[in-house]
Amino acid sequence: MGDMWTVKAALDWTVGYLERKGDENPRLSAEWLLSEACDMSRIQLYVSFDRPLSLEERDILRGYVTRRGKGEPLQYITGYAPFRHIQVKVRPGVLIPRPETEVLVSEALALLPAAHRRVALDSTIDAWEGDALIAVEAAAAEAAQAASDDDSEALKRSQQVISDYLGAQHDHAPGEGEARPEGSAPSKPRPLLVADICTGSGCIACSIAYERSDTRVIATDIAPEAVALAKDNAAELGLSDRVRIEQGDLGSPVPVAAMGRLDLVVSNPPYVPTAVLAEIPREVADFEPSLALDGGADGNDILRRLLPWTAAALRPGGGFAFELHETCLGAAAELARQAGFQQVRIVDDLAGRPRVLTGVKPV
Repeated sequence: MGDMWTVKAALDWTVGYLERKGDENPRLSAEWLLSEACDMSRIQLYVSFDRPLSLEERDILRGYVTRRGKGEPLQYITGYAPFRHIQVKVRPGVLIPRPETEVLVSEALALLPAAHRRVALDSTIDAWEGDALIAVEAAAAEAAQAASDDDSEALKRSQQVISDYLGAQHDHAPGEGEARPEGSAPSKPRPLLVADICTGSGCIACSIAYERSDTRVIATDIAPEAVALAKDNAAELGLSDRVRIEQGDLGSPVPVAAMGRLDLVVSNPPYVPTAVLAEIPREVADFEPSLALDGGADGNDILRRLLPWTAAALRPGGGFAFELHETCLGAAAELARQAGFQQVRIVDDLAGRPRVLTGVKPV
């Protein structure tokens, strides 16, 4: 480059460099990196071709382009990824949200009951009910561990509190056609309870909470780096009061008393068959965590563990939506039917490949 490094000159140079490095879409990559380095939108780039880059912008761009030339995903370089109606932070060690997962969220949302009509109510603390109650449960568990065996009664009592509360949430509204007692205030429709298993960046949990304000989501992941990132994303999006993120294996962090009461279970679990992992693109294999990808010999190892838990966690009539590998959906659908689910469906992704499995727990 010459002394005058304009936006156009920088864009042309970056495109050429990434072409030589084998980037599949060098112009898109160049636009994305230059936009980030200069804090400009892609549209602004094209109306600012003559604008010179500062020395700092040039240094930032060189660093970005070097990393991209080595195959590092754009999202890890810029630190974020767009997903449906939100934007989430991404970090190395946690799977990057994919466009096909947006289809998973669409299918998951379609399984929820229609949104409740809003009613005027006194101000209340409107968080996922489990938040306060999980804290009670955790405190009781700590007490039980630290003190005598008799104190384990506290844990049982806290579980009963959770059970009673969740039961009331399901039971307090009048049934269809049932009259409300004269003079009573309209009761608030119960929130819909959702579990997002293997949440990763939290993009699914946050999208559901963002798009359906009547949901309360508990999201789980076994990887501490994923839990930390998902918590950051929920906080950044102002959703921490409705999205709870817990570390643990699959559904183990979900409170026992919530089992059998969830309206929806959604998951993008590790699902790539082990043999297929050897063929995936270098920028995925070299940079993204294999723990979040490897689904065992046939891709359905995690699904086999997830289905029985889901059957126990959902309320009658509740549904599940899982993203799976295109070669695994037929076998996965049969596993879901064997687990007792009805209305089992396979949904194609945007490219027309089988991608999402849905089903409903019998009423």
